Amino acid sequence: MTRPDTATKLATDVSSMFDEVSPRYDLINDVLTVGNDRLWRIATTNALAPRKGMRVLELAAGTGTSSAAIAKHGASGVAADFSEGMLEEGRKRHAGNELIEFVFADATALPFDDNSFDAATISYGLRNVSDPRKALEEMRRVVKPGGRVVIAEFSTPPSQLVRVPYGLYGKYVLPRIAGVINRDAAEAYKYLNESIEQWPNQRELARWMREAGFERVAYRNLTFGIVALHRGFVPREVPKPAVVADATAPAPKKPAVKKPAAKKPAAKKPVAKAAPKASPAAKSATSTSKSGTAAVKKSAKQTAPAAPKQTNTVKPNAGDA
Repeated sequence: MTRPDTATKLATDVSSMFDEVSPRYDLINDVLTVGNDRLWRIATTNALAPRKGMRVLELAAGTGTSSAAIAKHGASGVAADFSEGMLEEGRKRHAGNELIEFVFADATALPFDDNSFDAATISYGLRNVSDPRKALEEMRRVVKPGGRVVIAEFSTPPSQLVRVPYGLYGKYVLPRIAGVINRDAAEAYKYLNESIEQWPNQRELARWMREAGFERVAYRNLTFGIVALHRGFVPREVPKPAVVADATAPAPKKPAVKKPAAKKPAAKKPVAKAAPKASPAAKSATSTSKSGTAAVKKSAKQTAPAAPKQTNTVKPNAGDA
């Protein structure tokens, strides 16, 4: 078996590795996790909240074990993987389940239309993708606005008391046990352990999800942080792309600001000159003139003869003379 390079993670190398371990892959996982993988699957399914009428996409679906758990809730699922060996094994195991469809697909270039699924999930497969950020963008593209994406992945235990023995177990114990169950699986699980060691911690993966466009991103640790469960939602309203100004285009000229016309100073009204005050002599002459005129008018009224009063004279008749 050719062990894939963790730096490149070529799809052909990774898929070939999983093709060879597919027959006993689920058994190996049960043994190596001491049955915890079943508890993690339940937690992942609950976080996904599938229900009847939903269409759910599972990436890196392998043999379809998680897709079968989703189908139990009445949701139809598409189990997508880039390992034909895994897909073939899954088709055999779930041949009678009409709610599961197995599809060959590359997580970085999904063969599905935009907004085709109500939700999407990937378990312990995102770190095996050559460009995990591109895979996150693809999941956001194919999930409808308001839909959720749930990611279960091996992570970094916060406590050193757990982190140190867990690292030793993955490096020395895990490959040997896998080799006992499946001789070809020893090299595969050495690669898987190396990919876990190089995988970013919980906060970093949450940041990747936000950068991919998911909102309300959150995570919680399972089994002391050996596994982390991340969840994010596709925004209901697609944000409008920011308009980037062309640096070569000339800047628009600002319209000239008109200066307000200067106000003309208000014309001063000529101050009326006060009439010169009359001298005391002039005042006396004027007063004498006025009193003389009044006396003449009074005298004329007194000397004017009274108009004779008219009397009605009765002429005697001729007979009376």
